[in-house]
Amino acid sequence: MSEENKFNFSEEEQKQQVNKDKVVEEKKEAVKQDAKGLFASISHFLHELLDFRDDTDRDATILAIKDDVSFKGATAWILVCSIMVASVGLNADSTAVVIGAMLISPLMGPILGIGMSIALNDIDTLKKSLINLATMIVLSLLTAFLFFRFFPLGGKETSELLGRVAPDLRDVLIAFFGGLALIIARTKKGTIASVIFGVAIATALMPPLCTAGYGLANGNWSYFGGAMNLFTINTIFIALATFIVLKVLRFPMLKYANSAKRRRIARFAGLVAILVMIYPTITFIQVFKKSGLVNDYENFVENEVKSNRELWFQNGTPNYDEKKITLYFNGEVPDASIADWNNEIKGYDKIKDFELIISGNKNRSFDKISDAYDRAISELDKKDLIISGLQKQVSELQETISGLNQQLEIQNEFDDIAFSSLAKDAKIRFNDLEYLGYARMLESKDFIKIDTIDIANVVWKNTLNDSLIAIKEKELILWLKQQIKTDSVVVRRN
Repeated sequence: MSEENKFNFSEEEQKQQVNKDKVVEEKKEAVKQDAKGLFASISHFLHELLDFRDDTDRDATILAIKDDVSFKGATAWILVCSIMVASVGLNADSTAVVIGAMLISPLMGPILGIGMSIALNDIDTLKKSLINLATMIVLSLLTAFLFFRFFPLGGKETSELLGRVAPDLRDVLIAFFGGLALIIARTKKGTIASVIFGVAIATALMPPLCTAGYGLANGNWSYFGGAMNLFTINTIFIALATFIVLKVLRFPMLKYANSAKRRRIARFAGLVAILVMIYPTITFIQVFKKSGLVNDYENFVENEVKSNRELWFQNGTPNYDEKKITLYFNGEVPDASIADWNNEIKGYDKIKDFELIISGNKNRSFDKISDAYDRAISELDKKDLIISGLQKQVSELQETISGLNQQLEIQNEFDDIAFSSLAKDAKIRFNDLEYLGYARMLESKDFIKIDTIDIANVVWKNTLNDSLIAIKEKELILWLKQQIKTDSVVVRRN
């Protein structure tokens, strides 16, 4: 076989190879077609699932929003009542009552009217919405002011009040997505009332106004400013969500016969939209930046400071404006720990430039407190041992005294009669006897002969007269002679 034909395939093998390649290509094409079909099916499913344009009732939506803009008569009284209910809920720190006030509040109407009028270039509705919203705000603040003026909290701010004075990024997101849900529900054929109620609860327009009224009534301008800031955020982002949704749904813009007037109104609406967007944009950036700072600070304290179990950490005070973080400790903080924290804080992007200020009590370090505690425990143990020894000695002394008493009674026993028994029997027989003493005394009348005499010292009750005492003493002498078997007993009064 020549070198030229050594690696040549036969004609049949070449045909098989071509068929295999064709089959592989056909399978690849089939897979591509299947993938395209799957992608098309998923796209169609998602389109059907998320598209809400076909289910929109434009005319009914515009008419319903314009009707809700109106503010007079019953709507005004409903607003006053809802403000009163919300104020009572804030005063009583009752979440359920505050939620009830949100449900009956008519504040949402003018806010939707502002967003719709800007989207549709409807200058008349915009003016009406702004005027009615301003009137509602003034009436709400006045009602809340009067309530908290005559029903003060007694110097105690409730958690419901405190939750409305410092808006953060979450409030911005709640207002925006709540506004989206609200306007989407409004534009749907057959408005979903439950969604509207839910948005009324989530966005919480009433409590900030009541909190602002509380700030006015008590002269607390920080509360007033914080609460009005939260209310403004909610209002603008709900209106912004309304504007965006109506633009996405391509609601028809209002047409004017005068083209110059139409352009002028369009420019005015656009300018209003830009001006309205300035504040929420700045607010969102500020709140977002502060949220990042707070998050980094909390993570730093949790992961770096509290993780050191050898130190007694009390609390921390961040100052975001001056870029300072003060950490308070009960005890001395080692220089190594401070150096480590200054190094670790650089790993937290938002607070890496902050200055750490460590405040500790060098006279009460953790080690010293532990030593003092150990010494106190040791001293208590020693005292317990001393007390135990003293108690043992007391028991031994009591036993000794009891033995001595027994010996004394034995020594003073006469004809098998002990003094303790004699005293008990005397008290039983002579109830008026308050004291009895007995002794045997030696005496001599001629200083030669010595006699033994038994003497009983007694004390009678003060209520007895002398004649009665004399009778009882005679009876006592006779009784003692019988008991101690003696011929001579002398009774003396003490």
